[in-house]
Amino acid sequence: MPGLQLLGIRAWISTFTVLFVQNVCTKSEFKLEGDYILGGVFPVHYISQPDPIHSIPEVPQCQRYDVSAQGYQQLQMMRFAVEEINNQSWLLPNITLGYNIFDSCHIFADIISVLNFLARNTSHFINVSHRIEDYEPQVLAVIGPYTSTEAFVMAPLLSSSFIPMVSHGASSIRLSDKKQFPSFLRTIPSDQYQARGIALLMHKFKWKWIALIGSDDDYSQDGLEAIQKETAAFNICVAYQETIPRKTTQMHELFHNITLLKVSVVVVFASEDFAVPFIKEAIAKNLRDKVWIASEAWSMNPLLLGEPGISSIGTILGMANKVIYLPGFSDFVQRLNTGMKEQQPDPTTHPSLADEYCNQVCLNCCRTMASAILQENPTYSSYIYLAVYAVAHALHSVLGCNATCCERSVPVMPYELLQELKKVNFSVNDYKLEFDSKGDPPPLYDIINWDFRSQPFKFTIVGSYSSDPKPVFLIHDHLIQWHDNGTIPTSVCSSDCQSGYRRLLKGIHDCCFNCELCPKGTYINITADPQHCQQCGPEEWSEKGSTSCLRRTLEFLDYSENVSLGLLFLTTIIFASLLAVIAIFAAHHNTPVVKSAGGPLCYFMLVCMAMCCFSIVSFFGKPNQAKCIMRNLVFSILYTSCLACLTVRAFQIICVFKMAAKMPRAYSFWVKSKSQYFFVMTCVCIQISLCTLWVGIEGPSPYNNTVSFKNQIIFSCHMGNIAIFTAVLIFIGFLGSLCFVFSYMGIGLPKNYNEAKCITFSLLISLFSWISYFTAYMTYYEKYISAFNVLSVLFSLLGILIGYFIPKCYIILIKPEHNTTAHFQSCIQTYTMKSTVTSTS
Repeated sequence: MPGLQLLGIRAWISTFTVLFVQNVCTKSEFKLEGDYILGGVFPVHYISQPDPIHSIPEVPQCQRYDVSAQGYQQLQMMRFAVEEINNQSWLLPNITLGYNIFDSCHIFADIISVLNFLARNTSHFINVSHRIEDYEPQVLAVIGPYTSTEAFVMAPLLSSSFIPMVSHGASSIRLSDKKQFPSFLRTIPSDQYQARGIALLMHKFKWKWIALIGSDDDYSQDGLEAIQKETAAFNICVAYQETIPRKTTQMHELFHNITLLKVSVVVVFASEDFAVPFIKEAIAKNLRDKVWIASEAWSMNPLLLGEPGISSIGTILGMANKVIYLPGFSDFVQRLNTGMKEQQPDPTTHPSLADEYCNQVCLNCCRTMASAILQENPTYSSYIYLAVYAVAHALHSVLGCNATCCERSVPVMPYELLQELKKVNFSVNDYKLEFDSKGDPPPLYDIINWDFRSQPFKFTIVGSYSSDPKPVFLIHDHLIQWHDNGTIPTSVCSSDCQSGYRRLLKGIHDCCFNCELCPKGTYINITADPQHCQQCGPEEWSEKGSTSCLRRTLEFLDYSENVSLGLLFLTTIIFASLLAVIAIFAAHHNTPVVKSAGGPLCYFMLVCMAMCCFSIVSFFGKPNQAKCIMRNLVFSILYTSCLACLTVRAFQIICVFKMAAKMPRAYSFWVKSKSQYFFVMTCVCIQISLCTLWVGIEGPSPYNNTVSFKNQIIFSCHMGNIAIFTAVLIFIGFLGSLCFVFSYMGIGLPKNYNEAKCITFSLLISLFSWISYFTAYMTYYEKYISAFNVLSVLFSLLGILIGYFIPKCYIILIKPEHNTTAHFQSCIQTYTMKSTVTSTS
């Protein structure tokens, strides 16, 4: 704590009069002389209904209220621990401990006890002028208080002098902050661990729809906040949260809302003062068939266990701090109880006695039976025992004690004790106590079930939760007595969706939802995200309602397939045939048939067709950029070259038989200017330009077809820019149409010289093959669409080869007599004479 704050607190404390810190009681249960004095703060009396706030604050006289058997048990536990240490020789030899205990029936009473503890050891005044290292308060350490709210009041004041405070019941999470509470330690675990244990308990039984009920104090509010954070990690929804009102008449709405929201699990994280009347009212309101989860503050309350009708409200589970059984305490209470009845002064004969003790007297404690003390929950009392022993072990280290003696030459200051207290490490009946950096002990909880089938009712340990050295949550389901005939109750807003369905939220809670089937191509991962259907990857697929995606098979026309081998074999035959034709034409290049076939242009056609055979290879195997370009651009240019040559040849036939006679000058210009070569080169250049523009803008590229089939990915080639691709096709179609028109015009020419029929036949074969391919392309999407494309290319080549070149080879090889100039001239003269006769008649 910063120095200015310490001085401010100490200066404030010093203004209080010594009247409030004197203790005139010399012999009582609240005070014992010793070499070192320990302070104690326990709720010996209980104020059930706090008095209205007066205009002038005053400290209540605790002895005027009812005795708390549990608080009185805690006082006796401290006395028992101190007496046991004083009677031993191994821990603090030749040293005695004393105590100065105050009754904490009210928060104002805690202020009085703190002022007393802070007073100097040699006077009843609080002096802030001395250095903290030299200041000796009345007590060396303080045991208590019981509640977190009291700790928030007392801890900052005691921290001003670094007086260690070791609490046995203050479990609020905020008390672990050493910047605010540097001298606060506790033997009870922080509620952070209890909240986690409660969340694990609900997660174990799949309770997703709960109510959180708390009390109006620091213990409850901090605990409920921690539970909300812990339950959120398990997707547990808080349907309702409310604070228990002081008056039972105001609890009606609370129970009504629990019933209205159909909550089956109610977590009551509240102090006993609130939890006990709340559960009693639940019995009175006939609230049934619920699972009640109790915090450690009331999970082992014996009075509630014996409450009539307690078994009707359902199943009660709870978190409880590990009980440490201490042999000898029962005998101590029995012996002490007998002695107190003999020595306790009678308040009727000492009317002013109560006013003189300053909350260090219990006039009615002598009437408390030992059995009533011992039947109270021993949990917190056993942690007082640990707290006293922790201080004793720390004092043992500070004094440099051994088995026979301790050094007493140097006085012990509270801050010295605090340093050693943080280092203590000892065991009591197999329970190991040590403090972490926050002053908290390792958590060790029992999970309690209220067993209503046994007679009398009892608490049954059904599990445990610890976090040292690692979290371990253990529960024995078969030991739990469920209210629903042994069946584990359910508590959900909406039942879990079936496999393959996503949660469609309704309202503000994640636990309330409708179920919707995930469409195909998606899957649902309930663990990662139950509300959204995740899209399968581009290489995956799934049916409706899938919980995972399947890997798609990668499909393409491989070289090793039978279809591929057949097409390659056919390509080889065509290629070999083209080579044979080239050889035949080369051997007879001066004959009329070769010249009529186009002369040099026919070789250009044959070479282009042969190169088309090489491009066939690009249709097999996994497509890549180079293969896609070879498939489309190379073939487009080569096939355009062939069509241009055929168009020129068809036009030349028309020129010979029709233009030569009717338009001799035009025919002469066509022949002399070698226009056929210019036309072919022009067409090829136009197509090359279009293809270059096609590649430059967006050319053919590999494409994974993931749409056509759910379980397959078809590797193919995308056409790229559709506009340029369409222009390429239109230009090819234009040449084909032009060639077809010229060839059709020459159908009536001499039979022996009618190349127009051959060209027409070639074009029809090519046309039908491409119509078939495009029809398949529009309706068939599997990998064999590439085979259809290959067939179209091959049939186009076969059409030209069989329809145009093979007949000429037949004449050259089989009928050489027709391959003469005289024969050609005879055919032309015969056709001319027939045409003249026809025109004359």
